[in-house]
Amino acid sequence: MSSVVPAVQKTIGIRQHGDFDVLEALELPLVVGSDQIVVKTEWVGLLLPCLLHSEPPLLDRRELHRHILSVRLAYIDACFPTSLFSSKGLYPLQLPAAVGQEISGTIVALPTDPAVLEDPEYKLRNFALGARVSANERGAAADYAALAWKGVFVLPDGVSTRIGAAARTQGTTVLTFIEEAYNVQKGDTILVHTVAGGLGLLFAQLIKLRGATVIGTTSTPEKAAIAKANGADHVILYKDEDVVARVLEITKGEGVEAVFDGVGKDTFDSDFEMLKRKGTLVSVGNASGAVPPFQPLRLAQKNIKLVRPIVGNYMVTPAEIRHYASELFSLIAEQKLQVQIHEEYPFTREGVIQAQKDLTSGHTVGKLLLKVE
Repeated sequence: MSSVVPAVQKTIGIRQHGDFDVLEALELPLVVGSDQIVVKTEWVGLLLPCLLHSEPPLLDRRELHRHILSVRLAYIDACFPTSLFSSKGLYPLQLPAAVGQEISGTIVALPTDPAVLEDPEYKLRNFALGARVSANERGAAADYAALAWKGVFVLPDGVSTRIGAAARTQGTTVLTFIEEAYNVQKGDTILVHTVAGGLGLLFAQLIKLRGATVIGTTSTPEKAAIAKANGADHVILYKDEDVVARVLEITKGEGVEAVFDGVGKDTFDSDFEMLKRKGTLVSVGNASGAVPPFQPLRLAQKNIKLVRPIVGNYMVTPAEIRHYASELFSLIAEQKLQVQIHEEYPFTREGVIQAQKDLTSGHTVGKLLLKVE
């Protein structure tokens, strides 16, 4: 079943590896499989490369940008690379390629494969032509996208496609991490590095919603105020305060049940000092660089658990995807979770470049979106 589906998709992508200037407007063949859903895209969510934060904490954004250029890091092609499109790394691109994965829009074509149409999980999704949906799939950021049906989720009433794109990846990341990486319980005290980025604000709200106390770190009083407005009970300015001393003061010397750490190298050692016995260290990202190798025996000092999850391994099966997407958008529809959007940009070469520059400037708080006309 379908309405008019074009033979090509228009996107912002790359034909070669390089810096910002290799981004260009592309037209690529739109190949639709019999098991796929076609979505007419309205919004694209922007993600920080290799991280899900929009606030690299201990490294100045401009320094981070220069560092990236100097060491030629590879980027996740599931987001628009901040400065460098590399041919190597964990997520290589087959060129020419659209880059970007987090989208929302309306369904214009449904699968035709009888096996898909009879799948019990497919039937639970309530797919229909014209349905407003959120999706997450590598290379999906184009005006039309052919997508595996299992990653597409119909948005409930009360959740716009704008919010659908803004919340999908970061929201499900937080939900899976606080349920499976460490199951946050009422009465826990949890530390979040850093708490004023797009991901951190969701951590603060959802951890607080579970009845736990949230301690967060951030860089400025302005960001601290935003974090407190989003549920953080205590916010430590890491540039001005001794984070370890403050955490131990707040917890009366006991430490926290879990640390969600998106910083990496610069905070890893101190995390052990702030965790309780039998605490859990959840390594969320590497804003300051990768954690160097260490001896597993170090975990035995307090019987600490160390977890390095990615959301894609928690949301693999159709049932898992439906479970977490349903939970996320229900919380938003019930106004229990607020998604902060920093800015919107046109889905053009110039708009994408400007959005990436803003993202690495250090001045954004919350989500950046691209509007697909």
